[in-house]
Amino acid sequence: MQPRILPLALALFAAPVFAQVSPAQDDAPAPIEAPDAEDTSASKVPLAEIRRYVAVYNAVKEAYVEPVDDKTLMQSAIRGLLFDLDPHSVYMPHDAAEEFDESSRGSYGGVGVELQRQPDGSLRVIAPIDDTPATRAGIKAGDLIIAIDGKTFKPDEGDSSGPLRGDPGSKVTLTIVREDKPKPFDVTLTRETIRIVSVRSRMLEPGYGYLRVASFQADTAADFDRQLDKLREQAGGALRGLVIDLRSNPGGLLTSAVQIADSLLEKGKIVSTRGRVPISDAEFSATPGDRSGNAPVVVLVDAGSASASEVLAGALHDNQRARIVGSRTFGKGSVQTVLPLDNGDSVKLTTARYFTPSGKSIQALGIIPDVTLHPGKDAANGGRPDYTEASLRGHLRGEEDDLPGANAGEVLEGEAPITAALNELKKPAVAQKEAPPKG
Repeated sequence: MQPRILPLALALFAAPVFAQVSPAQDDAPAPIEAPDAEDTSASKVPLAEIRRYVAVYNAVKEAYVEPVDDKTLMQSAIRGLLFDLDPHSVYMPHDAAEEFDESSRGSYGGVGVELQRQPDGSLRVIAPIDDTPATRAGIKAGDLIIAIDGKTFKPDEGDSSGPLRGDPGSKVTLTIVREDKPKPFDVTLTRETIRIVSVRSRMLEPGYGYLRVASFQADTAADFDRQLDKLREQAGGALRGLVIDLRSNPGGLLTSAVQIADSLLEKGKIVSTRGRVPISDAEFSATPGDRSGNAPVVVLVDAGSASASEVLAGALHDNQRARIVGSRTFGKGSVQTVLPLDNGDSVKLTTARYFTPSGKSIQALGIIPDVTLHPGKDAANGGRPDYTEASLRGHLRGEEDDLPGANAGEVLEGEAPITAALNELKKPAVAQKEAPPKG
């Protein structure tokens, strides 16, 4: 598969405060160089705008009702520089950058929830992570965290999720707004060491396997392969079919999604990325060898399936390797690069869009399933989220952003969607063509 590793640490995540980078040194982000001096259009300094900024800066320093130090003002200016770009570009102070790196390794002290920062600084829950304090306390996708330990958020404070992290055993109180509740309520959680088990498996019926991928961490692809081998062994060496469950999977490492797609594809493109600078451009292709033994595959998705989840689903679908069952996905088709600064802080910057093998961008649209499922009548909020990519302030425009109903995805919970995916898997139309002989 070429190229094997992108020269940048690329992250594909719905939640800007939890997007991931690989801890491996080979994946360390490369610096983006300044344009050549000859490129006058890019290197021209907007002196009039700089003078305006200095004037405002001096006015605040001299006349604001309370003293403001230079460091605070400069940090606010830097955060503001990124704030209006898109929802996934953010300035990360040193502590947040360290936490960011920790989560790529799948272990950190916290409550276990994936988040999306809102324009007012509050935090929208994309999905609670399986078997964590957040899940056990009943935190739900779509919940809005408006305060942590009684402290509300500011619109420009960047990564406002930091207080959720902490030493295992310590407590944190979240103030939550939920659509079906008349007023905000508090939930107190005890932090734990969150070890994200990103892949789980079981047999649904004799010969039919199930793989749940909760997120894409550094070890997810290896875990996927191990669990897939285990299912084949339990099936007597040959699977009759495989359900891959990506519901409410917010994404993670691009390379992990690519490696899983390669495990199931004999050939074909997996994903490509394109940005303004050449270093952001890459294309991944499959290498021969289908680890499943060419078992038919159905991928189960919903409105919480984002980013790297959409990469995997799009790759398998466009190569006619799997059918997609569920609801329209989140629609995050952008790539973030983590750029470390010399003071230990980092900038997470949107640097590219990704495209499925057919050349399609799903930005602000999502992946449309082959078979659409709907949530049960008792689903919270009717199963309809209000936090798709297209609903986010300042999101990148998509190719089909304005289509009526383009973001009508639903959250699908429980066992019923798995049963529906299994039934779809058993239909003759799902059966795959025989793989070409290797030689």
